[in-house]
Amino acid sequence: MEIAESKGFRILHGIVDSMWLKKHSANLEDYQQICQEITDTLDLPISFGGRYKWIVFLHSRVSPNIPVLNRYYGLLEDGTMKVRGIELRRHDAPPIVEKCQSDMLTVFSEANNSREFRMLVPKTWKVLNGYVSLIRNGRAPLQDLVIEKHLSKMPDEYRNQTPQAIAARRLMEEGERIHAGQNIRYIITRNNSSIPENRAISAELAHQNSTYDSEAYVKLLLASARNLLPHGYDANPSTYDWSLFVRPDEEIPHHSLRTG
Repeated sequence: MEIAESKGFRILHGIVDSMWLKKHSANLEDYQQICQEITDTLDLPISFGGRYKWIVFLHSRVSPNIPVLNRYYGLLEDGTMKVRGIELRRHDAPPIVEKCQSDMLTVFSEANNSREFRMLVPKTWKVLNGYVSLIRNGRAPLQDLVIEKHLSKMPDEYRNQTPQAIAARRLMEEGERIHAGQNIRYIITRNNSSIPENRAISAELAHQNSTYDSEAYVKLLLASARNLLPHGYDANPSTYDWSLFVRPDEEIPHHSLRTG
């Protein structure tokens, strides 16, 4: 970092094995030269990873002004989108969340710089609204609602009524062999039900007449969208009015699952 700064580069962000630099009017040769100087000076092989048109370093939920080490996404000059640390890259996010984030990123990929990126935020809002409507209208495909989580212990050993434990117990009642360490696939049915067995159903036991908790999935979508946007957009009503997606307290609607 000291070598880079001595050559007029500004450090935007750094993690264990990478750092992001910026220098006004710097060209590819300038970046390649700084890599070579670092390699020669420190005997530390370092390579040039590419130039970004724009990049977003996502903030910490605890300290909004501090970026998390490995949560970012950005568009390289060759049009490649590099994504790390968001739901799109997580195995436990339902496909509908992954698809929503992917479509939002597709919108952002139209931007050639940070100014254009900011101008596209309202367009991503429309993408999110489309997915929220899909869920609330009961048109979300069954396979897009499945959540997969690790079963760290036997279902009966869970003190808290987690969805994966509930779904696993129902599978056992149907004669399935379940063991600790297994991944359980389930759908949220009534997330706030006072009867734990009604809160989730395993994906294998879901059928056309099963129901899903639409507002639970809407909350997952909203959380994933907040995680995707830079700090400030999730708190500024004039830019991104989250209240339009959040209903007042009322009975949570449940819709029939559809397999289309």
